[in-house]
Amino acid sequence: MSVLSVGLNPSIPSVKAGFYFANPRNRFWKALNQCGFFKKNLTPSLDSCQYLLEQYQIGFTDLVKRPTPGCKELRADDYRTGSNRLQILVNDIRPQAVWFHGKLTCQKYLQYGSENKHSVNWGLQSWAINNQPVYVTPNPSPANAAFSLTTISDSYADLLNRLCISSKC
Repeated sequence: MSVLSVGLNPSIPSVKAGFYFANPRNRFWKALNQCGFFKKNLTPSLDSCQYLLEQYQIGFTDLVKRPTPGCKELRADDYRTGSNRLQILVNDIRPQAVWFHGKLTCQKYLQYGSENKHSVNWGLQSWAINNQPVYVTPNPSPANAAFSLTTISDSYADLLNRLCISSKC
């Protein structure tokens, strides 16, 4: 796997739709298309998730697997369980990079995991998970309106170009 994309937890719309970033107000798919990295326009769908996995080896998971309407419903035990699960997953699949959507997701992983001595910045981190590089981009959630679509898209382009996972490289 080239990239393991890690969200905080599944949204209710994503669970109902059966694919990641399904909320029509979520900017993930728009930012991904705007970053100019992919050969085709990706629509919010299971087919697009499968395309990313098959063509670019980009897979998806969440830190916490329990769906909620918002992050305030998550508990410390959710984060502890999720941090342990993510550590094992990264060890098992060895992605070229672990991509956290939002500083909060990454901070919660660190806070409740075994690697809590690191700071979190935007972009490529100075630390790794099981020797796999970690990259943090702004969360595309509609609840995170502080970042523009262009800022999110630029961060996606930086991540993908650093990894050089397409035929463009």
